[in-house]
Amino acid sequence: MSPRTSREPRRAPLLWLAAGAGAGLLLAAVGLLREDADSEALPPVAVARVNGALILKDAYRQLLTGLESDTREAADPERRRHVLDRMIEEELLVQRALELGLAGSDRRVRGNLVSAMIAAVTSDAESAVPEPDTLRRFFDENRAYFTRPPRLRVRQIYLRESGRESDPTPRTRAESARRRLLGGAAFGQLKREVGDLEVAPIPDTLLPPAKLREYIGPAGLEAALALEPGSPSPPVPAPGGFRILELVERDSARTPALAEIRPLVEAEWSRREGERALRAYLDELRDRSEVRIAPGLP
Repeated sequence: MSPRTSREPRRAPLLWLAAGAGAGLLLAAVGLLREDADSEALPPVAVARVNGALILKDAYRQLLTGLESDTREAADPERRRHVLDRMIEEELLVQRALELGLAGSDRRVRGNLVSAMIAAVTSDAESAVPEPDTLRRFFDENRAYFTRPPRLRVRQIYLRESGRESDPTPRTRAESARRRLLGGAAFGQLKREVGDLEVAPIPDTLLPPAKLREYIGPAGLEAALALEPGSPSPPVPAPGGFRILELVERDSARTPALAEIRPLVEAEWSRREGERALRAYLDELRDRSEVRIAPGLP
């Protein structure tokens, strides 16, 4: 018997042993894969998982509801799958954007994240309904805020530059017009005699100061607020000339009763509650974070 033939019977058990061991490893691997697959099973609240991130059933249902509301018909399986595909692709894009660091470098992305975070922090506080006593106390403590400013009805005589050196200046014409008004001349008649076409006529109604300022400017508003009803103002500089103002009517500042403006008071209470919640949250974040500021900066 050759040496080669004598060694073959001894190798056979080794080969079978190796084969058995390999089969055992394969079965173990399959078992591990099955266990891993079982561990990757979706929780009941999710419809998909994308790289570990769950797409929740509630979000999926909200999108379906919106689609069905827009189309006014129930979504068929194809549309349902389309919605799910779009949600998966959106999640993939969000994850890729975070991998690329867009949250730290793109101002629009940062702004959207900040807005979403602020909305999440303030939503509970802003949706709370104040108790009647709380709302009354808030109203009493902030009466100045809810006090309506005085409203003014004002008319004007506008006098502009003529462009001719021989003509009196607008200031001279305005001073002359004021003297005539103080002497008893009727405002409307004088306006028709000496006034020029107004670029932006003042509405003949009571206006709050902020609105009146749009028509006569800061200097005109200051002059109007100092007037008594029926009295003309000194000449007030205006674009391209001067104006004389007369206070026709003043509606004094007034604080409405709470019952009159309850929705407005509730909205302001909710807004400030949201601001307080956000401020507390930001303070908490800073307290548990390390923030270093470069030397020399405030």
